[in-house]
Amino acid sequence: MFEIRYQRRGRFMTMQLRDDGFRYGVVTRALHWAMALLLAWQFAGMAIKLTVGRAPITAFWVGTHKGIGVILLVLIVLRALWGLYNMKTRPAHGGGFWGLAARGGHLTLYLLMLIVPALALLRQYGSGKPLDVFGVRLINGGWAEAPWMTAPANAVHGLLAWVLLAAIAGHILMVLVHRFIWKDGTTRRMIG
Repeated sequence: MFEIRYQRRGRFMTMQLRDDGFRYGVVTRALHWAMALLLAWQFAGMAIKLTVGRAPITAFWVGTHKGIGVILLVLIVLRALWGLYNMKTRPAHGGGFWGLAARGGHLTLYLLMLIVPALALLRQYGSGKPLDVFGVRLINGGWAEAPWMTAPANAVHGLLAWVLLAAIAGHILMVLVHRFIWKDGTTRRMIG
């Protein structure tokens, strides 16, 4: 019901769409890796901006920041809804301290991935300026700035983005621990 069958090298294979108790399905994995690539793009752009300053490469990369941010916001909402839909069939985090730490770490990642672009979108709307995402007008603008909407993002958007990067680094570190130290097969759940 939630599988796609295909043929590869003369053998029939199945692609599992939904999560089960042992591994994540193809939809969860696609959302995870798409977001990982887009987040890497965002952070690389900001790192280039901080190290190179104003330059043509910086203008190009930073010029995509808002559009990629909107796409990330849409993807995190879809990912959260998909995660809730699969909640009872997702692989368990395990028990004890490490299971609790894994749940807390993933919740922190989800919250930051939602809050960081949501604050930026609130700031954009409150600025009264239009927002075009890859040629599509999402916000018309043309009204006076609303400081109560712009102030939160001005205060913490960048800071929370760097906190998100630190949480991602912690996530990657734990993937490496699972793979090379504990060798418990956890990484196969998301890699496939």
